[in-house]
Amino acid sequence: MMKNEILKSWIEQYSGPLLKKALYMLSNKEDAQDVVQEVFLAAFSGYDSFERNSQPLTWLTAILNRKIADFYRKKYKSEPNIRLDHFFDETGSWKNNDVLNDWNVSGKEDELLDDQDFNKTLEECIEELPSRWKILLKMYYIEEKKAPEVSQELDVSTTNLWKILQRSRMQLRECLEFNWFSKR
Repeated sequence: MMKNEILKSWIEQYSGPLLKKALYMLSNKEDAQDVVQEVFLAAFSGYDSFERNSQPLTWLTAILNRKIADFYRKKYKSEPNIRLDHFFDETGSWKNNDVLNDWNVSGKEDELLDDQDFNKTLEECIEELPSRWKILLKMYYIEEKKAPEVSQELDVSTTNLWKILQRSRMQLRECLEFNWFSKR
C-alpha cells in the first residue's frame, strides 16, 4: 500500500479519537481541528520515521501530544499576565477567607465523584480557568503527567508550575463553593 493510501486510511480511522482528545485538552473545536490537521501533516512528513514498533494510533497520539504542547507553549508565552487581585489584597493576604472553609464532605468524596451533576459542575469550573492554567491542570491531574514532564513540555519552570497549579486549585475551590456546595 502506498504512503498516501495508508495516511488516507489513518485519517479515516483515527481522526475521531484524535479529535476527541484534542478537543478535551484544548476546549475549542476549531483549535482542536487545526491541531489534528497538523498531526496528519506531521505524520505525512515523518512517515518514513514510523518504525512500526507501535500501533499507528499510538504514534499519532504521541504527535498529537507534542502538537498540543506546542500550541500551549505558544499561547502561554503570548497570553497576558493573569491578575490575582480577585483573591489577594496588596499585601498578599486572602481577601475572602471563605474559600478556605471546610466543606464537611469527609468520607463522601467517592460519592461526589460518582455524582454526574457534581462532575458536570467540576468540568464547567475547569473550563472557566484561564487557558494557560487549564492545560497545566489537565496534564498534571487528569493525564497524571509528572511535574518535570509538564514543565518541559510547556517550557515553564517547576516553581511556576506549582504556583499555577495552586492558583488553579484555589479558583476551582471558589467556583465549586459557589456553584455546588453553597447550593446543597
